[in-house]
Amino acid sequence: MNVAKTVYGSIDALEAGVGQVAGQSPWVTVTQDMIDRFADVTLDRQWIHVDVDRANRESPFGTPIAHGFLTLSLLSHLIAETIAFPNAKLSINYGFERVRFVSPVPVGSAIAATFTLQDVTRNEQGAQIAWAVEVRARDAAKPALAAVWLSRVVM
Repeated sequence: MNVAKTVYGSIDALEAGVGQVAGQSPWVTVTQDMIDRFADVTLDRQWIHVDVDRANRESPFGTPIAHGFLTLSLLSHLIAETIAFPNAKLSINYGFERVRFVSPVPVGSAIAATFTLQDVTRNEQGAQIAWAVEVRARDAAKPALAAVWLSRVVM
């Protein structure tokens, strides 16, 4: 499914969008294969993520859950599917003001992120942007992740 991206062609356009929801990403399904590959790369093979039989039996969630950092790592993909900077020379991560893993993402869940443009601060090369981000699993009562994500764009 193609979702129309929110396009920011200038720093002025970014500043005009402060306080507004920039968009919601398309849904991405978190599979056991994704969880296993993330575990392999990060060396975080805790059973609640990768031991399907044990997680089904012993986990309070009744199934394996995604690593919180996997959900966080998917933000780069989710924002790229949601927001465009066609005139940017580059855009980079700058960090996070706050990250909370509010509720688990069970294997097989579809997740989507909502990005709200919280703040824009001009600098010598472009701007620093603060995004209020909320990631939800479809039909979940609470968000899976809430964060304030900082990025820098060079225009």
